[in-house]
Amino acid sequence: MLDRRTLMAGGAMLAASAAIAGCATAQTPAASPAIFVPKPLPFDPKTIPGLSEKLLVSHHDNNYAGAVKRLGDIEAQLRQTDFATAPGFLINGLKREELMALNSMILHEIYFACLGKGGSRPGADLARQIESDFGSHDRWRAEFTGIGKALGGGSGWVLLTWSPRAGRLINQWASDHTLTAADGEILVALDMYEHAYHMDFGAKAGDYVNAWMGALDWTSADTAFSSRRKV
Repeated sequence: MLDRRTLMAGGAMLAASAAIAGCATAQTPAASPAIFVPKPLPFDPKTIPGLSEKLLVSHHDNNYAGAVKRLGDIEAQLRQTDFATAPGFLINGLKREELMALNSMILHEIYFACLGKGGSRPGADLARQIESDFGSHDRWRAEFTGIGKALGGGSGWVLLTWSPRAGRLINQWASDHTLTAADGEILVALDMYEHAYHMDFGAKAGDYVNAWMGALDWTSADTAFSSRRKV
């Protein structure tokens, strides 16, 4: 989700865009707006081991739903922008904020889809690919959790991603919502922004990573891996 500095910068950007609306109003009808509605949590937040109901509900209702709402606000502003006359800083700012909000929405949906009661393992196809690309499941897990703990105290994501160009799975480090592999098809997403763990774990990001890994459910990753490799 967007951090405090990003929200402040984004608010300033939207305020600036409103101030110059006279020179940036679209001259032709804009396309029909996309409708962005937050998805409900795909699980009962009382049932996730190691993560409190309060943390999960706050994460969903404030950070994820906030990104969805923000994306809608940015899209509305973009529909009113005349790209032929709008200043470059406005276009750059709005498009950057659009990308951040869009990726925040998508990554949070994958993040929540990855949570369950824990104890699951990847399906046969994905397990074989992990074994091939990382040497073993344990090696993959050590690398994935190590990246997450390295991001603790900062912000970002750890993403298990299928790269069609590389023809393999990679554990991707992403310190920002805009830093994702261009061809990446994300299977597992671990949120390392402080809002994802501070309420339960304070500064102990490593403990959060361990708890999250204990609650990891591979069902959605298996489905995504099977369907996307056939495209």
